[in-house]
Amino acid sequence: MTDLKLELKEKIIEQLNLEDVSVAEIGDKDPLFGEGLGLDSIDALELIVMLDKDYGIKLADPKEGKQIFESVETMAAYITSKKAG
Repeated sequence: MTDLKLELKEKIIEQLNLEDVSVAEIGDKDPLFGEGLGLDSIDALELIVMLDKDYGIKLADPKEGKQIFESVETMAAYITSKKAG
């Protein structure tokens, strides 16, 4: 799952055009929204699109996204659980 976390960090930076953020600056458990990376609702939509496009995972319930996008670690765990299922 470490590879997946690294991949997610790279994709988040690329997808959201976070040019001044490096992979090393994003901790696995750092919050993505609010005081962490400071992402907003538009960024959340971009992450939903990324999950669909890159991993074939569709989020039916936007409220579900709040838990999934809490951190890189929660995203990786969700993707892993969906791939296994």
